[in-house]
Amino acid sequence: MVSDVSFSAEAIRERLGLGEGCMPCLEELAALELSGPAVLPAPEEAAPSLARLRVPAGQAAEAMTAMPSPERTPELWWVMERCSALLIREMGKYGPLRPWPDLPRELGAPARYCYVWAFLATLPAVRRWHAQRGIPDDVSWATLADLGRHMAIHERMYGEGGLSTQNWMTLHFRAAIYDLGRLQFNRSRVRQDAATIEAAGGRFQQGDPSLGVHIPESGPLTPEACDASFLRARDFFATYFPDERPSIALCNSWLLDDQLATYLPPTSNIVQFQRRFHMLPGGHPADESVIHFVFRMKPASLDDLPQRTTLERAVVSHLRAGKHWQSRAGWVAL
Repeated sequence: MVSDVSFSAEAIRERLGLGEGCMPCLEELAALELSGPAVLPAPEEAAPSLARLRVPAGQAAEAMTAMPSPERTPELWWVMERCSALLIREMGKYGPLRPWPDLPRELGAPARYCYVWAFLATLPAVRRWHAQRGIPDDVSWATLADLGRHMAIHERMYGEGGLSTQNWMTLHFRAAIYDLGRLQFNRSRVRQDAATIEAAGGRFQQGDPSLGVHIPESGPLTPEACDASFLRARDFFATYFPDERPSIALCNSWLLDDQLATYLPPTSNIVQFQRRFHMLPGGHPADESVIHFVFRMKPASLDDLPQRTTLERAVVSHLRAGKHWQSRAGWVAL
């Protein structure tokens, strides 16, 4: 399916009912010089791709019926087309992008799946890029299949299909992140200043190549699985990105909040994961992040949160005591 739909950024904002804060992103998308109209896969091609990306079957079927159309959903087609074009322009790069706007749920399934189709339109380009670099096929597909994982999480949280982590997925579909077993690693550069690095005992500098460490929802965070991922990451990036040569990996997560160690046993996977890292000073408020990642729900109050595990009980009792969780950062040598 091909077409060419033109709107101004302000027209898109008004038609989709978006806030003024979306304008920088929409203006950037409007300014893109498209090399040609977007091309979406035919249904007989899209269905196998959705399955390969591990999109839940029910959502795959719903997404197929909600495929954007320049005739039926011109505003959403405009967003899809330009988001895909931006990813293709930025393919192989890993700097931050302007956040893509959350599309109103009132617009129904076409809006909920709009970014899924943007990623499907980009799929051939990122697969070509991986192949040109020699990225193994299993790593390529495992990385891109994080899309299906996040769509499944979305359905658990909201009771309907769709995707609400579109900005996270832009890393995958421009070849900036890779799934290497239990952990994911994204290409990056050190952002911390010299004083922060020195305080953490680091021998690296701001701007040095680095890897970001991420913990997908994919099973127990055992020391053995993490050891295997770090070893795999060293070999993977030395082989396929020899020009970058990162010597450290950095993790920024609520999982590194040392307050967790007051609730969890020393043998817990989380505490052992924390011990891998040299902690950087400071932190950021993370109460909402902890609730999001531990419970995958938006509770009306703490009373709505289940208390099935030691971690769940720790999160709630900490907050009930008037304390707060933090996101902390740490580094480890590769």
